[in-house]
Amino acid sequence: MPIGLLGKKLGHTRVYDADGVMTPVTVVLVGPNRVLQVKKTEGDGYNAVQLGFDDQKEQRLSKAVNGHIKKHKGVAVKRIKEFRDFTREVHPGDILTADVFEVGQFVDCIGVTKGRGFEGVVGRWGFRGGDMTHGAKGWHRRSGAIGCRLFPGHVNKGLKMPGHMGAVRRTSQNLEIVQVRKDDNVLLIRGNFPGSEGDYCIVREAKKISIDSARLKAIHDARKKAKEVAAGKKTDKKAAAAKKK
Repeated sequence: MPIGLLGKKLGHTRVYDADGVMTPVTVVLVGPNRVLQVKKTEGDGYNAVQLGFDDQKEQRLSKAVNGHIKKHKGVAVKRIKEFRDFTREVHPGDILTADVFEVGQFVDCIGVTKGRGFEGVVGRWGFRGGDMTHGAKGWHRRSGAIGCRLFPGHVNKGLKMPGHMGAVRRTSQNLEIVQVRKDDNVLLIRGNFPGSEGDYCIVREAKKISIDSARLKAIHDARKKAKEVAAGKKTDKKAAAAKKK
């Protein structure tokens, strides 16, 4: 896995660039991340880095976790995550902050979706439901028949039915970093990703867009051109309105 950090989703806001263009962003606290352990192929069979985030009291951790942390002379933390094939040279005890990432870099954000509890087929799958008129009684939000008659004589696997909704791990890919605030250990990421405010998340380098790729430059150029076109249209509208007056 490329460079990544554990973080906490703080909320949402908006920022404005020099041209006054508004960008909705998600605010993520990503530091400090403490390096607890560095695994090597020679001794552990694979390369990986264990990071800890959000300090915790020792008495609130199990003896096994406390023993593991003390073995590597670390500090008790609430969350521990292992990143394989970490592309940055680190050592146990190092502290990683928001400046690991750069403005304009694309990242993948991993979070857990909001739990919705038990949902029916209309809320869970977007079913149309039954008719509200013409004698339809008691079938307004139901799925209808689910059987297969005599053959094969059972309900097919994977059939969309009522059940538990949400609380699953999901990844939003290729989100752009708008600002890196090193002093606050905060990243401002364009758009949104799964999770409630206050939930823990993972921010890692995008797997599908490299920061050095030509595709990244093309994306930035296209956005810049779109802004220029939008600004030109606004100017033309203002000029037309002034002429009418």
